[in-house]
Amino acid sequence: MGRVNNRTNASASRTAGKSESRRMSNADRSAYFARREAAKILRRVLEGDAQRRAVASIKSLVYAPSVRNKKGTFALVCKTLKYLPVIKDVLEAADLLSNKWKRQKELIYVIMYDILLGQKTHLAGDAEKFLMRQQSALQSVVTHILSKKKANNIEDLIAHGDDPGVLRPRFIRVNTLKMDVHTAIKELGKRYAVQKDDMVPELLVLPPGSDLHDHPLVADGSIFMQGKASSMVAVALDPKPGWEVLDACSAPGNKTVHLASLMNGKGRVIACELNENRVRRLQDTIKLSGASNIEVLHGDFLNLNPEDPSLSKVRAILLDPSCSGSGTAAARLDHLLPSHVEGKTSEDDLERLNKLAAFQKKALAHAFSFPAVERIVYSTCSIHQVENEDVVQSLLPLAESYGFQLETPFPQWQRRGLPVFAGANHLLRTDPVEDKEGFFIALFKKKQNTTHPSSRISYRDKSSRNRGGNIRNSWPLACPPTKISKLWLCTLSTRTRWRKNYTSSKTRTRT
Repeated sequence: MGRVNNRTNASASRTAGKSESRRMSNADRSAYFARREAAKILRRVLEGDAQRRAVASIKSLVYAPSVRNKKGTFALVCKTLKYLPVIKDVLEAADLLSNKWKRQKELIYVIMYDILLGQKTHLAGDAEKFLMRQQSALQSVVTHILSKKKANNIEDLIAHGDDPGVLRPRFIRVNTLKMDVHTAIKELGKRYAVQKDDMVPELLVLPPGSDLHDHPLVADGSIFMQGKASSMVAVALDPKPGWEVLDACSAPGNKTVHLASLMNGKGRVIACELNENRVRRLQDTIKLSGASNIEVLHGDFLNLNPEDPSLSKVRAILLDPSCSGSGTAAARLDHLLPSHVEGKTSEDDLERLNKLAAFQKKALAHAFSFPAVERIVYSTCSIHQVENEDVVQSLLPLAESYGFQLETPFPQWQRRGLPVFAGANHLLRTDPVEDKEGFFIALFKKKQNTTHPSSRISYRDKSSRNRGGNIRNSWPLACPPTKISKLWLCTLSTRTRWRKNYTSSKTRTRT
């Protein structure tokens, strides 16, 4: 009888436990998974920031299809990053992280935010239970830190500065391969006030804070959330239906599918991307857009042979290479990253910018060598002169030798290039404050009746495979050392920065 009662009691206990689980289920289960999704994203963000390498923005990572609880995850990542210096201080003072938990430190950071500052919810999971058992010790450490720093609360421990984030209109680019602009306005107008952009025909402007990540038109690829400056890049290239176009560094693919849309799905878009993970993201974007005229090429743009018959009809190249991303720092929430908080600048950033500029110069020089190309757009989301005007200026002589000249994209746009050389007024800049993102666009157009100097260029040397290399290594191949070419380069060096970039190369060649 006692055993029956015991079994009955155990059964009742299990039933009560299941009932309790059901009572707290949905919200707590959602929070549980959001913490783990946030930890994965936090790991990628922190690793990228520590290595000072470009990584997808927090928003891009959060709004990937694999993330289920997007809003909760996004809030957790941002809040954890904001309070990360305090969280680290508390954990270090409490000396709680064993080797086991150090391997999951990003999850610990997220849970610590929830314990110290988040909403008080049931914390299910081994990591949560571990920290909850240490809650009194953690609180004691917090009290000590507040007393030592003469602060009233944890918020006072955060260095408050001007938040670079500003209210931005929500820009939506209509994918005309699936939907016309009028229909998109009608559908979006059911929820939001919608205006047409005055610069890009298929671009719509919605009020700041408009959240469309779960909107059906976004889900089926009828519209893409893309900034105005970013949308101006493909329009500046102006590819025609039936053309063959090369997108040299194409992932994540928003500009690539915009090109296909501008071409009405006709012709051929070659989307080149080196990074394998970014190739998969590019393929997802293409599939979502419904574009059938895009061919993905997994490889290094610098290793493409301009004389390859499969590339002999490429008439336009869009080159949007890796850059510092400084023009979109506010939108990327870079002010939350440890490197920003700790003030890691100067020499590290300067070295990184110089390496980026070296690759950018190589890529742009390579673009000029394609025999049938008539139009080239070089663009970055950077505000730095070294990645923008300096890159263009250093390659103007090479561009001119191939018959290219600078053209003026969007002549009605007021903000032009920095006046550091004659012709910089042809360049286009957008301002990260006034225009909510900082972009740079240079448009090269080949003069009519220009013969392609195919014998002058060969980028199949080993040096071109190194993205961090110096363009000097391949320049002697681009311009054979004849007496005329030497005299021409010598004259140019007196009015440009050519001497700085290429003196050593010319000396070796002459020797």
